[in-house]
Amino acid sequence: MGPLYAKRWLLGWRNIFCLVLLLELQLKGISAQIRYSIQEELHIGTSVGNLAKDLGLDIGRISERNLCIVSGTKQELFEVYEMKVMATDKGVVSLSTHCNVIVKVEDENDNPPEIDITSMSSQIPENAPPGSVVALMAVTDLDSGVNGQVVCAVPTHLPFDLKQSPDGHSYSLVTKDSLDKESAHSYDVTITVRDLGSPALSSTKVIKVNVQDVNDNRPSFARNPYTFYVVENNKPGMPIFSVSASDADEGDNAAISYSLDRKSSGPSISSFLNINDANGSIYALKKFVFETQKTFQFHVIATDAGNPPLSSNVTVCVYILDQNDNAPVILYPLSSNGSAEGMEQIPRNVNAGHLVTKVRAYDADIGYNGWLLFSLQEVSDHSLFGLDRYTGRIRTLRSFTETDEAQHKLVILVKDNGNVSLSATATVVVKLVEPKEAISASDVKSAAADQGENDIPFYLIITLGSVSTLFLISIIVLICNAVL
Repeated sequence: MGPLYAKRWLLGWRNIFCLVLLLELQLKGISAQIRYSIQEELHIGTSVGNLAKDLGLDIGRISERNLCIVSGTKQELFEVYEMKVMATDKGVVSLSTHCNVIVKVEDENDNPPEIDITSMSSQIPENAPPGSVVALMAVTDLDSGVNGQVVCAVPTHLPFDLKQSPDGHSYSLVTKDSLDKESAHSYDVTITVRDLGSPALSSTKVIKVNVQDVNDNRPSFARNPYTFYVVENNKPGMPIFSVSASDADEGDNAAISYSLDRKSSGPSISSFLNINDANGSIYALKKFVFETQKTFQFHVIATDAGNPPLSSNVTVCVYILDQNDNAPVILYPLSSNGSAEGMEQIPRNVNAGHLVTKVRAYDADIGYNGWLLFSLQEVSDHSLFGLDRYTGRIRTLRSFTETDEAQHKLVILVKDNGNVSLSATATVVVKLVEPKEAISASDVKSAAADQGENDIPFYLIITLGSVSTLFLISIIVLICNAVL
């Protein structure tokens, strides 16, 4: 064996030996795996663990190596970090081994939950049924585990509620009760989201919900019924009174127009009344006269401008007030030419208290306006005649003497009790006659009175006979109907 061959042989065996040694080291399981748990939010450079010591290596023969945090992040992306670590010696033939380092990050509740409104209705009708969706929102929390679990709530006194989606990451704000625009025009709904960490973190978001008006209220009159008093002799074409209605809605739903109800009041009402459809003022188209029309009633309709429109009606009762516009009318004495003059003949021998005559008068007004008082406006001798101021009876105050004049003129004033008193006068001429002449005149008057009295029974008999005949005919008709 030459020297060159021997050298090659020794080198071959040395390489075989190194390979066997390296294989032995690998077979002894130098590679390993180690786990560390750390809290998040640690500062950069914080020592996590000593690999050499934790792997059980001889730290006297190797340099100490620590695993440190080299960067910070706010992103909640991983709960577990896994890395491979290789250890290499500095021998002539470098040998190495490796291990897996698994770092588990323990979550800390350092992120408050967030609310993101994804969809929202700017207005919701007041007649929306319970369960109507007002807004949709997503709720997120960057933490994990219990720290990332959230609960959402709204104030219980508001007519709203939250419904959670099946995945638990979104909510819908819905109505839980009926809304009323007239009670609340809008709501500020505060949504509170809170996580289950310790200590718990929370955040809020306020949603303004505007309630949209719906025509759900009828016009309402201030009074029902209305009662008005109108003095007669009003000026036609002028307003005499007005009605007023209000509507709890708003906008067009509260715009009210007025009209006369011709169906229930009758078509004739429009012949003497008119109404302003904008403000409810009612105008008289004619002059009212108490003596011909004392009262009437009608109906007014108030209709809003909603869609569909709503309406209501009110009864209006009108009473015509009497005005002292009628002067007293003298019924007796009354001459053939229509003037209030008459002559009365009385015996000269009558005693005091003898009824000479009675002045009769009439006033078409009522109450104080039609209450008449009588007074002697002119008399030739105040000692002879007296007048009852309430009844209009004229009586003698004393017996006549031979020196008294044979004829006396009495002017009687008849006036009412109105604020502005109206009056009329009657003239009675009293003529004193001898008893025989007075008896003859009395007989003539009695005959005329008897003729008038005889006419009354005749007409009364005719009237009673007609009524009796109609009654018998009615009885016969009823009997016939019953038999058939």
